[in-house]
Amino acid sequence: MTARAPRLIAGAAVLLILIGLGVVLIPSYTTNWKLQSYVNGLVEDSATSKRPADAVRAQVVNKAAALGLPVSSDDVHVAIAEGRVKIEALYMVQVNVAGYAIDLHFRPAAGG
Repeated sequence: MTARAPRLIAGAAVLLILIGLGVVLIPSYTTNWKLQSYVNGLVEDSATSKRPADAVRAQVVNKAAALGLPVSSDDVHVAIAEGRVKIEALYMVQVNVAGYAIDLHFRPAAGG
């Protein structure tokens, strides 16, 4: 029984570390998922293809700002041709974990 105790403690420690990482990282992925869903909705909306690319770009940037994401107009690319819309964005979120900075790169995109 005493030989198993260190293994159980080590296993529990690893599990707690993984749970802690999840608690820190999951909010960034959840927010990116919300932006991705918004971009998908824009591409699926037939009215989007009738709007200027700059207006669509501004919509994406405004939604990202509302979600607290560091997305600028230069980070969003919109192409509208023949009634088809393609939207791509690229941004980075920095998350600090136990004194280490982790750069998470996201690329929500839709259309084509």
